[in-house]
Amino acid sequence: MPTKAPVNLWSSPSHATDYLGRADSIPHRSEGESTLLECIPTNTRRILDLGTGDGRLLALVKSWLSSRAESVAVDFSPSMLEAAGKRFRGDSSVTLVTHNLDHPLPALGKFDAVVSSFAIHHLVHERKRELYAEIHGALNSEGVFCNLEHVASPTPRLHEEFLSHIGKTVETEDPSNKLLDLERQLQWLREIGFVDVDCCWKWRELALMWGRKP
Repeated sequence: MPTKAPVNLWSSPSHATDYLGRADSIPHRSEGESTLLECIPTNTRRILDLGTGDGRLLALVKSWLSSRAESVAVDFSPSMLEAAGKRFRGDSSVTLVTHNLDHPLPALGKFDAVVSSFAIHHLVHERKRELYAEIHGALNSEGVFCNLEHVASPTPRLHEEFLSHIGKTVETEDPSNKLLDLERQLQWLREIGFVDVDCCWKWRELALMWGRKP
């Protein structure tokens, strides 16, 4: 029997547009973003944003650093890349790269910080771990990885409660989601070689994972 291909709707313009229309209403999102900013060293000069979407997180990071830090923003959704292009129009310090994270990262050089926001949970679990290893390899020594992510709840009841808080149900949640528990992902980061690995912020299924490359 053939294996059913994993669902990923993010190449659909309507799916991307729907998300952008409600991105600001995700509960407690700004708290997680603020904590992420505090985790980025102020001497960061080169940033990689994976699953940049419309560039929301990268814009916050660049503003936080108060510099024109060189930035590479990766996404595969044409709609998202178009929105990011509009956001960073005229900013020569930002390079947009079209790439599907289902596949190994292209050669993009080394970075002082790699960030991601609500993107990696769309990958199958094996690919999540592979990507974490690729991120480790792309970081300079003392570089940091900050992943503001959607993770799995410990129980179905808690998952249903989370969905209720964001105006969704089990029937209407995004079928692109491939949620994994936080603890396993933190353990993967340690096994790969990250140090000081921690969950720096969490609200229900939203969590900020952090690790440093020694």
